[in-house]
Amino acid sequence: MSQSRIVLYYKFVPLPDPEAVMLWQRTLCRELGLKGRIIVSEHGINGTVGGEIGAVKQYVKQTRAYRPFHGLEVKWSEGEADQFPRLSVKVRPELVSFGVPDQIQVDENGVVGGGEHLTPEEVHELIDAKKRRGAPVTFFDGRNAMEAQIGRFAGAVVPQVDSTREFVTELDSGKYDHLKDQAVITYCTGGIRCEVLTALMKDRGFAEVYQIDGGIVRYGETYQDAGYWEGELYVFDGRMNTRFSDQAKTLGECVHCGGPTSQFFNCADPGCTTLQLFCANCEHIPESTRCAVCAAAASRALEQGSA
Repeated sequence: MSQSRIVLYYKFVPLPDPEAVMLWQRTLCRELGLKGRIIVSEHGINGTVGGEIGAVKQYVKQTRAYRPFHGLEVKWSEGEADQFPRLSVKVRPELVSFGVPDQIQVDENGVVGGGEHLTPEEVHELIDAKKRRGAPVTFFDGRNAMEAQIGRFAGAVVPQVDSTREFVTELDSGKYDHLKDQAVITYCTGGIRCEVLTALMKDRGFAEVYQIDGGIVRYGETYQDAGYWEGELYVFDGRMNTRFSDQAKTLGECVHCGGPTSQFFNCADPGCTTLQLFCANCEHIPESTRCAVCAAAASRALEQGSA
């Protein structure tokens, strides 16, 4: 029985012809039997692909052979191609949809003006050094609020956003201005969202902004559940969540009974993308029940139809 793996990667680098890169990547993945999601833009590439381990290794080798992607760093995890519904390779204006492509500049070294990268060990060193001086350090979640329901860094600020497009409005709202003269460590799944987020934060006057090199994935590989990370990690494939050790806390709460859980379920409406947490005792509910948003929309439609 062959082994399978999933790789997560990104690289910010100027690409003069994103369409050509997209076509090449699509052909390469099809030839190797890989599935997953790849986004290409003039700012670089971002992907998560899975399949038979030999095919994945060949994919990484051939992708790195393209000069702009030389030195591409990848994060490996257990998983299979079947954990993705299909292969999707698309060209987009941004690698991460913050909605401000014109505010982001990229050169051969990555995003211009982003926060300083810290290894997991350097995160601990910074916190220890600040503690000795009595200075605060704040973790800042760069993901959607839904993801933070099952895992986050201890004491982190978690913006209540449903998508990355809402971050700019959040930063401009003044809610976090008290952090502008403090050390702020941003984090996200693999690090890509923080590459952009830290640049946007520094642009708006946040003086001391850092990002965890390799994101939560690299931090979890280093410290498992013995560091500042608490809970499980939401992932964008069929697994939906993963843990770094058997000691992981369960932070999520069932929306029906409040019981502990890390399992997300889709709304019964096939056109809805809302995910909610349900425990084992209540997991039958989402099979036949719409989420609150869809239920409210259906109620309004019914009222308008009878008016």
